[in-house]
Amino acid sequence: MTQQQCSVLIIDDAYTVREYLRQTLLHLGISNIHEAANGKRGLQVFGEKQHDLVFLDIELPDINGQQLLQQIKTKADKTHVVMVTAHNSVENVKSSIASGASGFIAKPFSPQKIKNIVERCLAAKLN
Repeated sequence: MTQQQCSVLIIDDAYTVREYLRQTLLHLGISNIHEAANGKRGLQVFGEKQHDLVFLDIELPDINGQQLLQQIKTKADKTHVVMVTAHNSVENVKSSIASGASGFIAKPFSPQKIKNIVERCLAAKLN
């Protein structure tokens, strides 16, 4: 799978975070990008189309991101989910990985960090 073939879903209530991720992904050559501002809409969009990679905020206004992670992994366990948070606690990281997250990034993050995560998830998809 190439980056051009990759489908990404961004679930974050902060417009600026979604826009930053979208612009970074576009710069990496990924154009199949979907967005949701809350968990309910994120689950709906995920159900409409399978995504290869999901960037998921832990703190959403309507649902805990950890719970949403479990729902996504139940529907499609091969989807890579990267948890996004402003609170980079050891507990958040441990809980996310235990629930099936492929990665964890703390805000603010750099385009290089996003690039590394995308490349790692795509490489894992090929195996």
